[in-house]
Amino acid sequence: MTPLDSQTEATLRQFFRYFNKIMLLLWRLGIGPSMSRYPNTTGRFMVIVHTGRKTGLRRLTPVNYAEIEGGLYCTTGFGSVSHWYQNILANPQVEIWLENERWAATAEDVSDHPDRLKLLREVLKGSGFVAPMIGVDPHTLSDEKLNQATVNYRLIHLRRTEPRTGPGSPGDLAWVWPAGFAFLLPLALAGLFGRGRKRK
Repeated sequence: MTPLDSQTEATLRQFFRYFNKIMLLLWRLGIGPSMSRYPNTTGRFMVIVHTGRKTGLRRLTPVNYAEIEGGLYCTTGFGSVSHWYQNILANPQVEIWLENERWAATAEDVSDHPDRLKLLREVLKGSGFVAPMIGVDPHTLSDEKLNQATVNYRLIHLRRTEPRTGPGSPGDLAWVWPAGFAFLLPLALAGLFGRGRKRK
């Protein structure tokens, strides 16, 4: 198995660009963390908050991950060209959002780790349907074929340093649900009772 050709990679990059926007919205609505409860299907997700190396602006990227012996690992399937990867190389001090936690962390490229393939396989298992969808099934591929398919992948280790609190936590738009319910309930009741009066 060989790495993706340029056309397929471009198509996948476009798909994940939109997919990541949806994932970030789900996180802000308070739904995103619940997707990690079904890792075999949807995968395990966390959000990396990093700093744009050129703009200095706050950037958010959802990624699949695996937790191994207390360490968090993720990968960039499109190699070193990924903007978020280049950003964390320039500034490894990041923030990560887990299911119900928010941490300051330090990111490090450990692609030369002696157990790279073993760690990467666990990360890909944490991607749920995504890795098999692009033909990289970590459950069935041999070490040799997995290594061939992921030769351009970068392996990232995220070391948690301190918990974070305060503004900017995941779920900052979760208020939409009760607000929407409070707005729609009177309308629904008015419509229900209105139909009842018309029948009389």
